[in-house]
Amino acid sequence: MRKRTSFLILALILALLLSACGGETGAGSGGTTGTGPSDTGPADTGFQGDPNNPVILHVLENDTAKAEGYLEALLTAFNEAYKDRGIQAVDANMDEFTDLATNGPYGYGPDVLYQANDQLMRYAEDRHILPIDVEKLDCYASTPEAAWDAFHMTLDGTQYTMGVPVNVQEPMLFYREDQMPSDWQTRWDRDGNGTADFFENWCDLYALSREIHDADPNKFGFMVSMNNLYLASPFMLSFGNYIFGEKDGVLDDTDIGFSKGQAVNGLWALRQFAEQMNEGCIDDTVTLNRYEKLADGSYFTAISTPDTYSLFLGNLTNRYKQDGLSEEEAAKKAVENLKMVELPGKMPLNGDLSQDSASIAEDGWTTTVVMGGVNGYGISSYTKYREACLEFVNFATSFDMIKLRADTLGIAPTRSDVAAQCGDTADIIFNSLSSGRIYLMPSIKAVNQIWVPCQTVMGDVAKDPFRVKQGEAAKYPGTAELQAALETIDRNIYDAIHTLAG
Repeated sequence: MRKRTSFLILALILALLLSACGGETGAGSGGTTGTGPSDTGPADTGFQGDPNNPVILHVLENDTAKAEGYLEALLTAFNEAYKDRGIQAVDANMDEFTDLATNGPYGYGPDVLYQANDQLMRYAEDRHILPIDVEKLDCYASTPEAAWDAFHMTLDGTQYTMGVPVNVQEPMLFYREDQMPSDWQTRWDRDGNGTADFFENWCDLYALSREIHDADPNKFGFMVSMNNLYLASPFMLSFGNYIFGEKDGVLDDTDIGFSKGQAVNGLWALRQFAEQMNEGCIDDTVTLNRYEKLADGSYFTAISTPDTYSLFLGNLTNRYKQDGLSEEEAAKKAVENLKMVELPGKMPLNGDLSQDSASIAEDGWTTTVVMGGVNGYGISSYTKYREACLEFVNFATSFDMIKLRADTLGIAPTRSDVAAQCGDTADIIFNSLSSGRIYLMPSIKAVNQIWVPCQTVMGDVAKDPFRVKQGEAAKYPGTAELQAALETIDRNIYDAIHTLAG
């Protein structure tokens, strides 16, 4: 039943949502579509093995691609296309966050791995992944320089490219069109631009959330795991602060800046918004239940990344089926009602979300900044089959396969030719990347040390409203305590990089 439902959802995505893509879905096997550079198939990088004794490549993909059937489709298509070239690709059957640095030297790591730029590039510094001659690849000319930049690294004075971009990520706001307030056009669209104010600024999203929660304590307007630096990054990076500074044009991991600028106002906004949530916002609870809770109407909006679109869609389809719709009707209604937009673009500079947005002057806002990343493929330094791996990466990043990935998972592809056929999302995300609204995860190994210190403090600050509700004293009642918490983050990150590691 699960596979049939996924198939119907995909078919409806293609028919309803991707009509903007010209109705072309790609062959998914390196064949032609008549709509892009794959008319001639992926470029040949030159490997020829023994068809009777093929080399076996172990490919590590993310869990969503596996669960939604994309990895199976990719492997099937590749193996059919390369059966006469002596290469076979198989699922590595490892956790998506397997540690190549630990497992690779002992022969247990994957040959090819798909991960975010910060993960791949931490391997690059210690040479666990190989430089790639990307000019040979079919995707090279159609991939913007901003995406390649995420995988550039200078080693011994020479710049190398250590990964091949597939899609760009940023936290997005998911919601149900059929759950929109009935009066949003008259009450929540002051400028009459056709976009609800609560999708444009954080004060109105806060006001709506308060109304929803006051009317029904079991419902919430906006939910996110507040301890998640990536998903809750608007509260941590929108106030003139930064992760690492730069020295001579190179990221400087001795200069840690979460506490800089007016960052304390962002942490105050985080604490304030937690008041309109439940205690699930303190930990990973919201990250785990957001698909189900958005579907059943408990959450009006939730934050996730574009590549999880299919998970929201599947849950919403199942919800409509519970309401008595047929499988086909439920899938169609889910596609029509599930929406994904960027987070509100304006945050109050003073961090006070309770303000009336209409009373805030233009200089009283700061632009929302979110953490983002570029996901892509890397090739393990421990593989015995470098050229065969390059063939796989070339195939996996071809027009047809990126198009299929976009159709199946809802990603924002880095290939401009695919993005041009898949609606506005990719263009919007790339514009945000170039304008500085997306803070790209630093591509240095030290970034691995930022997550736990941030998670600890952010979760503790989010817990403060619940301490007060339970009759305890607030731990972060004002600016001084919040600033001290931010400085603790900086200090703990520095120690983890430079003191404890040594």
